[in-house]
Amino acid sequence: MKKTTTLITFLLLSICVFGQSKKWTLRECVEYALENNISIQQSELNVENAEVDKLVADGNFLPSLNASSSISENTGLSFNPVTNNPQTTTFLSVTGRINVGYTVFDGLRNLRQLQRAKLSRLAAEYNLEQMKDDISLAVANAFLEIILNKENLKVVEAQNEVTQKQIEQTRELVDGGVIPRGDLLEIQATNANEQQRIVAARNAVEISKISLAQLLALQNYQEFDVVEGDYGIFGEELVDTPVGAIVEGAEENRFEIKIAEQNLALAEKDLQLSRGAYYPTLSAFFGYDTRYTDASSFQQFPDPNDPVTIREIGFVQETGQSVVGEFPNTILREVGADPFIDQLYQNDGIGYGFSLNIPVFNGFATRASVKRSKISVKRQQYLLEQAKLDLESNIYQAYTTATAARESYRAALKALESQELAYEYAEERYSVGLINAFDFSQSKLRYDNALIELNRSKYDYIFRIKVLELFFGIEATELKF
Repeated sequence: MKKTTTLITFLLLSICVFGQSKKWTLRECVEYALENNISIQQSELNVENAEVDKLVADGNFLPSLNASSSISENTGLSFNPVTNNPQTTTFLSVTGRINVGYTVFDGLRNLRQLQRAKLSRLAAEYNLEQMKDDISLAVANAFLEIILNKENLKVVEAQNEVTQKQIEQTRELVDGGVIPRGDLLEIQATNANEQQRIVAARNAVEISKISLAQLLALQNYQEFDVVEGDYGIFGEELVDTPVGAIVEGAEENRFEIKIAEQNLALAEKDLQLSRGAYYPTLSAFFGYDTRYTDASSFQQFPDPNDPVTIREIGFVQETGQSVVGEFPNTILREVGADPFIDQLYQNDGIGYGFSLNIPVFNGFATRASVKRSKISVKRQQYLLEQAKLDLESNIYQAYTTATAARESYRAALKALESQELAYEYAEERYSVGLINAFDFSQSKLRYDNALIELNRSKYDYIFRIKVLELFFGIEATELKF
């Protein structure tokens, strides 16, 4: 009985533990997004594709090796592939060939192509890192949005609890004839408005959770939630850092500039590849081939019955005497095909040499390609300059926005302090009947709005600092909250 009770207790605890949904920390969200976000996975495929291009470029330095074979059956008048004699028959023929080719010189295009493949791979890696930074920042923003919405929900729920108590107190005062019934109706209207705000706040929490879950590529939105807490403001000293230092750090570390520089290097390499078409191409080749046929052939053999024949080969001019000679007397006999292996050795052959291709005129195609490549180089130069200008502009905007966010946060702190004192004073006056319910509800509403504005300005300030930290070169996974 004791063992059964222990087992049931263990099962109930297990159900309770596993029934609770996991709450994600910000670091867990960022790390999970870096592994599972679809945009990042697509960027990783681009890196893999660049690796394939590099493999192809490496292979251009190796000789090509190709093997081919064919088998056919001929009927009627055909040329014997071994004797090259015409014959009318049906025979089977097999041929095999191995070719080796190697590019000795092609205007250094193979070398340029390998260099370009390496640059392309580096550019793909930079794009991947840029995508990781963008996704990390988006995850952080979405995470903070959830925390902000939860804090706002707590504010309106807490204030509604106060309103519920005020309704009970006001009802007692109305029943006692101390205050008019209109005050009770005013507070009840305030309660209805707060209930609407609670519904809206809950919806905002759910929508922000869905947005973050989509960034993480999660399917079960209903069970997704984040760890709550009082997130501090870290990195405020960066707001006091001269903006020029942030710009210098960004130009050294940000991937926008590196990507633009790699694109320029790729365009310059393409120009070199285009110019390589002006040069001749020298190739070496080697080939081996052999053949087999089952066709029979006719060969001459000495006649065993009459091996020698005597023929006149001339005469002596002075005497007129004939001159004769002995010649072998042969007859034709049909001979079957030699064995397969024997024919492979008997009928094989090799060929080797060099091939030189000199471009003379191709309708201005090469010249047009070079000109297009030059235009592309200029375009990438402009894009690099624009990337530097955009980065500097973005940093100045981020710096200005962060400075304004700090001032807004400080002002919200002061405003909350003032509204809190005003609300406490209004509450005291309302409790003794010095102000009506409408004035008290307005004071309470201003206090609620001050709390919500403080939450908004706080998390906006935190996010703006994180943007500056990324510009300054801090890794996305190293950001502190």
